[in-house]
Amino acid sequence: MRYIEAWKLTFEVVAPFVLSNRPIQTKRYPNGHYVVPDTNAFLIGMDLFEMDTAFYDVIVLQTVLEEVKNRSLPLYHRLVNLSKNEDKRFYVFFNDFRRDTHVLRKPGESINDRNDRAVRKATKWYSDHLLKAAKGPGGPSKSPAVVMISDDQDSLRTAKLEQVEALSLSDYVSGLEGSARLLDMISELRGPKEKSAGKVEQVYPEYYPVSRIKTGLNKGTLHQGTFGVSPYNYLEASVHVKAFERPLLVLGRENGNRAVSGDVVVLEVLPKDQWKAPSSKIIDEETINKNDNAEADEDEAVVTQQERRALQEEVKKTHGQSREGRPQPTARVVGIMKRNWRQYVGHVDAVSSKSSSKYNRAQQAVFVLPMDKRIPKIRIRTRLASELSGKRIVVTIDSWDQDSRYPVGHFVKSLGDLEAKGAETEALLMEYDVQYRPFPKVVLDCLPAEGHDWKVPSDLSDPGWTGRMDLRDLLVCSIDPPGCVDIDDALHAKELPNGNYEVGVHIADVSHFVKPNNAMDNEASSRGTTVYLADKRIDMLPTLLGTDLCSLKPYVERYSFSVIWEVTKAAEVVSSKFSKSVIRSREAFGYEQAQNRIDDKSKTDELTKSLRILLSLSKLLKQKRMEAGALNLASPEVKVQTESETSDPVDVQSKQLLETNSLVEEFMLLANISVAGKIQASFPQTALLRRHASPPSTNFEELATQLRVKNGMELRYDSSKALADSLDTCVDPSRPFFNTLVRILATRCMTSAEYYCAGEHHYAEYRHYGLASEIYTHFTSPIRRYADLVVHRQLAAAIGYDRLETASNAADAAAQQSLQSRNVLERVCGNINVRHRNAQMAGRASVEYYVGQALKGQVIDEEAYVMRVFSNGFVVFVPRFGIESVVRLRDLAPQGLTGREGDQEDSGYRKEPESMFDAENYVLEVKIGEGDKGKKRRIELFQQVKVRISDEKEEATGKRKVKMQLLA
Repeated sequence: MRYIEAWKLTFEVVAPFVLSNRPIQTKRYPNGHYVVPDTNAFLIGMDLFEMDTAFYDVIVLQTVLEEVKNRSLPLYHRLVNLSKNEDKRFYVFFNDFRRDTHVLRKPGESINDRNDRAVRKATKWYSDHLLKAAKGPGGPSKSPAVVMISDDQDSLRTAKLEQVEALSLSDYVSGLEGSARLLDMISELRGPKEKSAGKVEQVYPEYYPVSRIKTGLNKGTLHQGTFGVSPYNYLEASVHVKAFERPLLVLGRENGNRAVSGDVVVLEVLPKDQWKAPSSKIIDEETINKNDNAEADEDEAVVTQQERRALQEEVKKTHGQSREGRPQPTARVVGIMKRNWRQYVGHVDAVSSKSSSKYNRAQQAVFVLPMDKRIPKIRIRTRLASELSGKRIVVTIDSWDQDSRYPVGHFVKSLGDLEAKGAETEALLMEYDVQYRPFPKVVLDCLPAEGHDWKVPSDLSDPGWTGRMDLRDLLVCSIDPPGCVDIDDALHAKELPNGNYEVGVHIADVSHFVKPNNAMDNEASSRGTTVYLADKRIDMLPTLLGTDLCSLKPYVERYSFSVIWEVTKAAEVVSSKFSKSVIRSREAFGYEQAQNRIDDKSKTDELTKSLRILLSLSKLLKQKRMEAGALNLASPEVKVQTESETSDPVDVQSKQLLETNSLVEEFMLLANISVAGKIQASFPQTALLRRHASPPSTNFEELATQLRVKNGMELRYDSSKALADSLDTCVDPSRPFFNTLVRILATRCMTSAEYYCAGEHHYAEYRHYGLASEIYTHFTSPIRRYADLVVHRQLAAAIGYDRLETASNAADAAAQQSLQSRNVLERVCGNINVRHRNAQMAGRASVEYYVGQALKGQVIDEEAYVMRVFSNGFVVFVPRFGIESVVRLRDLAPQGLTGREGDQEDSGYRKEPESMFDAENYVLEVKIGEGDKGKKRRIELFQQVKVRISDEKEEATGKRKVKMQLLA
């Protein structure tokens, strides 16, 4: 029974491709060959098997597929995807279902040994089968070889005795073209190192056994959470756990115990006398461990003296303590529940690379410095050190042994030269796991056959009109950013005979084109969202839909999903109606264009009147939200002007918000709230909603203290209304940007909003804190958000447009039923929450990259504000460019003063000037210059300063970033 179920599962996901009758030839196998990898080969070489330049005609045994699934679900999914790729020809052979290849487990035989025997038997049978099939009437003909690939030495020895052709993965790859690059891609999994005679090794602590971890978690003596490394100090991390209001603090490599930022870890709280305060210093790994030797794997200390000194030595005299500076619960990592390792983008540390000749193919160890500074250096062994120098590359972590200071990984691929636009764009897409591959044929096959010629049927009796309202006579228009082509939403408003208004929000009917569970739906679900970069976007849906057939372009008829209200002149909703519809937009306005139309008093046409109605109502709606406690927060937003042909950045400007921005926002919010109530009433367990949990009060304590100490202002945060009101009072007439700065800092105190299934929480927990709404969802952007597409389907079912009981066939019924499956929808929510966050971070990283490129070669003096103060530096924010940067004390030192006395490791760095840090008052006093000629500077939190902005290539990340210097 188990095999039948496994066969059904595998058959559903693996297409039955046929191997090539002319497989690839090599010197070793001149007649061509097929390969049969065992489980270990896939575990250590999956990156190799996915290469376009190698590994075709691969036989994937059922035994191996199941074992890979049991060992690593992510690798299993990658292997299944390979088996669906027609070009690669990965053929799944069901060896356990064939009498000739089925293997029974012997008494006392381990499962692993049984599976190894099954792989050898299947390889031998396949080889004999091909020899027999290749025999012709004139005698035997040439037959391709069948080669087992394994890194299990016992299995390779046994294969030789059984006359089974077998090679280790590295031996096989050595015979392929371009073997030097391919060999680098084999995982660096290794056994424990032998101890040097007479040498006492310094090692990380052992992880607790699983039984002890489970007991500790159940008893509450151990705690579980996600390990998050500080962006300012690589030796400091925090972990939020349920048992403590404040995050647990983890300081130092030993206490971090091989955890990587993003891992789910198990923590043990240290005794109270060992609790520490968060570090007040900026500490970069590349500064502290700049001259590490990548080859010194055998004798390296896990924790260096420089690191110990950086954590323990109080170089600066510090007066007082901020609330943040008081000791807080401190913990150490005692286990890893889940490794969230992924592929990392970085560059080879030039200091660690010893080969300068591109012809030198000797393998050497080098360090890769990840773009994400929270990730430790990764040691890889490569034969291509000189070729990879100056390149943006992709690596993955294979292991982090107890006796190794750094994780060990392997090379995956090169993206191109550092700072090259194409390489850097692909790098940030990979870094934030944005799926940017072209849409596969199976997805494109789901598009309407008419292509761009598709039109709304003219015949009202056509099935496409069934259940739709004909709203083509309404004066509908859209208002979007300039140049927008994927138009999700449009609006209309008109006065009713009774003096009230009819207002409609019309949303692109994407669900008409994207059916549940087809290939396009699965692709959209996987991508989760469209990703907007500074110079382009990565679409969730194929362009034909996103920018044409679904887009509510002007002057053409389009399918839509409409929410229509009757509202009073005081913006009170009298009634709501939901319906599929057909509209014909009269105009596609940009925000500024719509604003000018409204402001032009000479315009008295009906469309302009409807815009003015919408604007007046939107102001009332916003006022009601603010009175209810909605927050008006801020985030630094800029737009990058690019050259039209090359997309090279030429200027950076702050985004200007107009009244029409708010107009659109208010009616989109109203539509989302109205739809949320409707689908929750119909599907109280499975409605897909969005919530913003109230942030813990501890999140705001530090900001409240800062405002009280520096400005005598009170920040109340017992409710969203109290917070909104007190933010309005944080005004400094002499510094107009001060209120915006406070709102930016308050935004960072918030928790993240999230998608969820209604049944996951009680109704009281549905509340969206930031919007002050009892219930909320996303309905208005189905072209670019998968959540909205699901909500469209649920709303269609809620109003009776799509009925589960009247599905035309079993497939349709199953697809519709998935909308009612809480398990399915919880998985969808989990994915789109991750995709949404990643898209936001990718967008910000893209802007940061383009800002750096736009400022390349320039020197600009600008106003800035101090956002944070450390004992050895401070963070400033520049409103004009929406960027922030660290200014270190060593950057304030005069030229020529380098190093720290008696410290060779810091040679080449400027000596930090004398300073005094007052943590209680958030003040850093610095003496710039030597002796009597030195000048004192006082840097305070929220202070307005002048900075000189230039650009530099950051050694640690290889990225071009802005550099800021404090001006007198």
